[in-house]
Amino acid sequence: MASSVEQKDAPETKDQENETAAEKFNVEAAEVLATSAQRLPLAQAAPIYEQLLQLYPTAAKFWKQYVEANMAANNDDATKQIFSRCLLNCLQVPLWRCYIRFIRKVNEKKGAEGQEETRKAFDFMLSHVGTDIASGPIWMEYITFLKSLPAQHGQEESQRMIALRKVYQRAIITPTHHVEQLWREYEIFENSVNRQLAKGLISEFQQKYNSARAVYRERKKYFEEIDWNMLAVPPTGSSKEEQQWTAWRRLLAFEKTNPQRIDSDSSNKRIIFTYEQCLMYLYHYPDIWYDYATWNAKSGSVDAAIRVYQRALKALPDSEMLKYAYAELEESRGAIQPAKKIYESLLGDGANTNALAYIQFIRFLRRNQGVEAARKYFLDARKSPNCTYQVYVAYALMAFCLDKDPKIAHNVFEAGLKRFMQEPAYILEYVDFLYRLNDDRNIRALFERALSSLPPEKSVEVWKRFVQFEQTYGDLASMLKVEQRRKEAFSSIDEDPGSVLEDSLEEVVSRYSFMDLYPCSTKDLDQLARQEWLVKHMGKKSGVSNGPSRGGERGPPNFPSYSNLPTKFVDSDTSRTMASRQKPVDNTTVASTTVAGFNGVPNALSNSVGPLASSGATGPFDEVLKATPPALLSFLANLPIVEGPTPNVDIILSICLQTEAAAPSAAPAGPGKGRKGGGSHQAGPATSDLSGSSRSHQAPTGSSFRPRQSGKRKDFGRQEEEESSTVQSQPVPKDVFRLRQIRKARIGTGASQTGSTSYGSALSGDLSGSTG
Repeated sequence: MASSVEQKDAPETKDQENETAAEKFNVEAAEVLATSAQRLPLAQAAPIYEQLLQLYPTAAKFWKQYVEANMAANNDDATKQIFSRCLLNCLQVPLWRCYIRFIRKVNEKKGAEGQEETRKAFDFMLSHVGTDIASGPIWMEYITFLKSLPAQHGQEESQRMIALRKVYQRAIITPTHHVEQLWREYEIFENSVNRQLAKGLISEFQQKYNSARAVYRERKKYFEEIDWNMLAVPPTGSSKEEQQWTAWRRLLAFEKTNPQRIDSDSSNKRIIFTYEQCLMYLYHYPDIWYDYATWNAKSGSVDAAIRVYQRALKALPDSEMLKYAYAELEESRGAIQPAKKIYESLLGDGANTNALAYIQFIRFLRRNQGVEAARKYFLDARKSPNCTYQVYVAYALMAFCLDKDPKIAHNVFEAGLKRFMQEPAYILEYVDFLYRLNDDRNIRALFERALSSLPPEKSVEVWKRFVQFEQTYGDLASMLKVEQRRKEAFSSIDEDPGSVLEDSLEEVVSRYSFMDLYPCSTKDLDQLARQEWLVKHMGKKSGVSNGPSRGGERGPPNFPSYSNLPTKFVDSDTSRTMASRQKPVDNTTVASTTVAGFNGVPNALSNSVGPLASSGATGPFDEVLKATPPALLSFLANLPIVEGPTPNVDIILSICLQTEAAAPSAAPAGPGKGRKGGGSHQAGPATSDLSGSSRSHQAPTGSSFRPRQSGKRKDFGRQEEEESSTVQSQPVPKDVFRLRQIRKARIGTGASQTGSTSYGSALSGDLSGSTG
């Protein structure tokens, strides 16, 4: 158990750091460990508390347990030391009440001197936590203490009454849970002293009390959202943590509005108290520290803001954001040397320095110590293995824009090119710099140098920029030449060379566009982009064929569904043939997704067709569903996921006929209801089925239904011969499509047939061919 909260060695990577933090800040293990420490002797419990408080320095409940263990052992010196470590950072009423209990215990036998020490301790406590919404018991305890003080003569009694009146008047204007009770006690107190004076004082403070009570009721709503038992852990992104962060943010915003309309000093104390309480629980949140420091600075207390930053960096020593913010504050007030020390702490020993620290320190030196200091440091920084191409770009642009020295900037870019020729981003930054110089000759030379060394897979953006440059500044011959070279460069890495359009209108659009002006409509752009996508994917095989295959043949490639297309595609005629299920659409996009058919509909229908059709929604899509016949809705709801411009109709019908949702099921004929005396008794119902009767029949099950095979049909006579032997063992199919074909065949051959024909065989899927 103890190992779960032990500190680990410094992690080497960010992922390792997150994993170690999750192991280190194990809240459940810490709670169990603290509970077990309460049952141990102080000598064994003290190391456990120290271990817990090292991880959770703002956990007031752990501090309280630690203090109470020392108080129980009458270890006064250790108790005082613990209070000095925790009181000012843990503004929680239960811990402070434990403190006043200790003070009263220590001073109870010291007479008047001890009483004075206790009174000072009460004032000290109320100055720090007296504005807490739960501080009512502290006010009441202080009042009780003052009432218990002995008065030897009238002057002491008068002083005690004055002290009591001041405490009462402070308590009744503080929004706490006990504000109403304190007001009643105050009324009783004043009336017991002097009824005439009481009327004036009560009337004077009535309005202030009413304001405090109203603010309490409003403030209570914010406090109820806060978990006061939460331990401060690094943010993990859990919903509970985000709720607590939001609750504290709302409370801080509420306090900053000064709802009680008190003086600015009292309001600022209230806001500071709220920030301090917030940091007990959001101790590892850099944004709270930053907000606290910024508020202090804007309130005119820069020194307080600096103290906040210093505390923040002790809590979060690895936070670069807070270090930059702290350095910015020091620099803004002219404290250059303290700011420089902060930057140097970011640089460290150079072994683990990141490129951003180099860049920001160079800029700091340029702002405060001039060009030469920045140049000198850059020359040193570029020797570091951690110096990346961004450092070269930053310094070159600084020399060009701030120092107005394009020659040095050009030299810096050239020096970096020897080291970062394989970095496309660096090449493009160099190109942008040459753009500013209007140096088209060197731009072309740079493109040629870069593309001759970059591998094709890393040169995509460079080629794109080269083409754009020629389209903007080159002649027609150079423009076409570069475009052709780009095609040839990428043809070597394309898995399917045939998937690249040799000549595409997109090239024309690219050549003759400018900014957001295009030589075509938005519809044309979408169509061109869609065609390009289709060409690139037309050579890819689909994992689902459009029907059963023979000899290992695959079906035609699937047509892409809208869920796989780029988001810029709107709609096209090809979507009419797409039977794939799409994501549900909202009412804002129905117009564009339902024009060409039921795009996006099957998924919604498959979930709940009935409720949608019968609901009172007024959206366009819902209106369409209301007007759709139930049979069609059922059919659409059970459409299979079939992709392709020409889906296999046999497969779709086969799957639809296997569903049981299309119509109410009828009781199937039992196995004992076979033919009697030939087929004459079956003629009636069979003829009714073939004539398109509206009687509903249950769809055949998967075991009795055989889908039509793709490819060549079986010979009709052979089919008769094969199926006539098993006619009575097969259930009656309801394939209307096949029944109509059979009926047509019977009409065409009825004249040559004599005797009775078995309709049972016909209902099994084929003619039986038995004639009398």
